[in-house]
Amino acid sequence: MTAMERTGFEPFGEQLVSATDTQPKSRASKLLLRAGTTVFWSLVAGIVLARAAFFEPGIYDGFSRVAVLAKNLIF
Repeated sequence: MTAMERTGFEPFGEQLVSATDTQPKSRASKLLLRAGTTVFWSLVAGIVLARAAFFEPGIYDGFSRVAVLAKNLIF
């Protein structure tokens, strides 16, 4: 039986992946990673901007009235 290398495994025995192993090796992989990252953050920014543009402060007032009515009926 060979001993596990201490730096290559976490305390529960799972093998750790080094930072150099996770980097894409081919040019196409790097391009695809960059394109995916760009699309993701563009969608995040679009969603945040859309929520800011179409935010209506009183949209949940109807729910609060129903909640107060339910509270009065129960208690």
